[in-house]
Amino acid sequence: MTDTKRRQFLATAGALASLSALPASAQANPRASAELPPILHMVYFWLKDPTSTEDKQKLIDGLQSLRAIPQVHSLHIGVPANTLKRDVIDNSFDVSELMFFESVKAQDEYQLHPIHKKFIEDCAHLWREVVVRDSISV
Repeated sequence: MTDTKRRQFLATAGALASLSALPASAQANPRASAELPPILHMVYFWLKDPTSTEDKQKLIDGLQSLRAIPQVHSLHIGVPANTLKRDVIDNSFDVSELMFFESVKAQDEYQLHPIHKKFIEDCAHLWREVVVRDSISV
């Protein structure tokens, strides 16, 4: 799979994976999705040392700290699922983050929040690559 195709796939897979983070009522009722915050922030991390359980846990703990940022409506932190192997599946990342925001303004404020800046300062040395996909509901 080419790097471009992998990145395109990750954006789509992240959006689909976000459905698993929804409340059961939203999953059962497609109209309920209109009630979800419109901004989706998907981030995929590849660790410098993917064999280090300590580094992975440090990154996960750092991501957990982002819950304290008031603009974050909801946060899901995950690792690759051991799902059926298919050509379209890219589970090469080590850790993922999925956030919902009420508005673009809230997402922009999150980016500048001191807790987010501290997370980057404390954890950036752990990853070799990060892919971010932001989308807005249509």
